[in-house]
Amino acid sequence: MNANRARMFFGSELRRMREASGLTGKELADALGCTPQWISTMESGRKISEQSALDLDTYFTTGGHFHRLWKLAIDIELQAALPPGFPEYADHEKRARTVRAYCPLIISGLFQTERYAETVISAIDTYGTQDLIAKRMSRQALLSQEDPPRVWLTLEETALRRKVGGKEVMHEQLDALLKASEQPTVMLNIVPERVGYHAGLEGLLMILGFKDQADIAYTESSGEGMLIRDPSKVKEKLVRWDLVRGHALPIEESRAMLRSLQEDL
Repeated sequence: MNANRARMFFGSELRRMREASGLTGKELADALGCTPQWISTMESGRKISEQSALDLDTYFTTGGHFHRLWKLAIDIELQAALPPGFPEYADHEKRARTVRAYCPLIISGLFQTERYAETVISAIDTYGTQDLIAKRMSRQALLSQEDPPRVWLTLEETALRRKVGGKEVMHEQLDALLKASEQPTVMLNIVPERVGYHAGLEGLLMILGFKDQADIAYTESSGEGMLIRDPSKVKEKLVRWDLVRGHALPIEESRAMLRSLQEDL
């Protein structure tokens, strides 16, 4: 695990307060109901927990000092776990009026079920997995808000056939996609396997449209992301988007494929 300055500061603050109170690690551990080894782990900055932060705030009467440090440490870990450019993209996505999403390998986070998301995120083996899952789920509020954006979601058939998390998880995920495709603001299309190689297979592509600013694009491949603002480059991504959509099945045929894939599980 890489060094995290907030975690390290948490540990140094814990050691400072413990020593200022004249406590040994064992004495503090006994007071908190944990082990001396856990106190040592926190003081070294290797690992901390929310419950321990709350317990320390209560014991030392800090007014939430340790909990704020814990929250900062988690935020830093989450930022480090996400591809470059994605946190900024996610902020823009909240204000988008149109979303064009092409996902060649896995289903877009905007449409993932919690169990599908957990399988994907857990495979990365990052610190703060549950927080990443919670953030991904909260991102989906965009689709159910009072005036949701129009979303064009294009998926590869191979991504839908991949049994992420097993049959039960995929059955639930395909069902969620079918329900999403029935929303009037969501247009779902599938690129069938028979198409073979095409321009979209370079990686994930997201294009956001706004009322008050120029379109922006986000691309991702092999865990590396890039936010694109240059209008000429965004236009290039729109062309790529159109090329991919040209290979996709119509909406009703795409729904029929989803049902067929679900039945075949």
